[in-house]
Amino acid sequence: MAVLVFAESVDGKLKKTSFEAICMAAKLSSDVVVVALGNIIKEEALAGLGKYGASRVLWVNDERFNQVSANLAADVVSVIMEKAGAKILVLATSPFTASVAAVVAVKQSAALATNVVEIPDLSNGFTVKRSIFSGKAFETVQLSGEKKILVFNKNAVEVTVSDQTVAVEKISPTAELKEKGLKITGSEKASGTVSLPEAEIVVSAGRGLKGAENWGMIEELASLLGAATGCSKPVSDVGWRPHHEHVGQTGIKVSPQLYIAVGISGAIQHLAGVNSSKYILVINKDPDAPFFKAADYGVVGDAFEVVPRLIEALKAAS
Repeated sequence: MAVLVFAESVDGKLKKTSFEAICMAAKLSSDVVVVALGNIIKEEALAGLGKYGASRVLWVNDERFNQVSANLAADVVSVIMEKAGAKILVLATSPFTASVAAVVAVKQSAALATNVVEIPDLSNGFTVKRSIFSGKAFETVQLSGEKKILVFNKNAVEVTVSDQTVAVEKISPTAELKEKGLKITGSEKASGTVSLPEAEIVVSAGRGLKGAENWGMIEELASLLGAATGCSKPVSDVGWRPHHEHVGQTGIKVSPQLYIAVGISGAIQHLAGVNSSKYILVINKDPDAPFFKAADYGVVGDAFEVVPRLIEALKAAS
């Protein structure tokens, strides 16, 4: 049984979450077909996908896919899914892949499960565990039908690697693929900071910082770690930090390898936006702060003492 994986890329670079998707697919089948779009991806990067479990890589070497277009991507992924004989499509979650998955599901009349958090159980049908209610609960569903589409949450599977490479086959999309009433004439991307949704490390702070003037140490810590900066909702509401840094149920949901929360109590609305982080480190002077119950590591102490010492230690280590 072939499993197709859509490997998402940004500016010609494959996203790390795509590696997770390939590892997940390899748990379901030994025949893992990866499709990558755009002609600015390096061929050697695609050949390296073999170490994550890919058995074939189909490269749509076409400049039309260098621009973000979910409709066009869904068209070609749907065509390749049929030609490859794949009954399962695997994607790593993102705003872009969510749109692609939904369109392909309609085209293929496939069962769709989003926010998947574990490898499906095939012992009795096709059972999927998914996150619901902003990560506050889980549900188990049975997917029926011939074709299935799985959109996995970040950090749902451990990435394992081998020394394998894989041949890359360049293919051209069918001639009838065309935009339907939409033409992308250009795009702009924010620069100078690490994007919150893509960050592997996030340093976030709350009202414990006491004021916007104290955020310098948070920015310095984030810079040393190559991290993105975030904040709690009350902080963005009072204008200490911009709203695009608000992490939580009503803000940006993040899934980094490490989430550092400084001076944040840990209200349920904030936890809903960070609970899929692989590791959570909490720094708070209140030992009864709710966030400690969700933390993997905790430091009970004053942020104005702990963070500067952490910065000093990082500088010394580097």
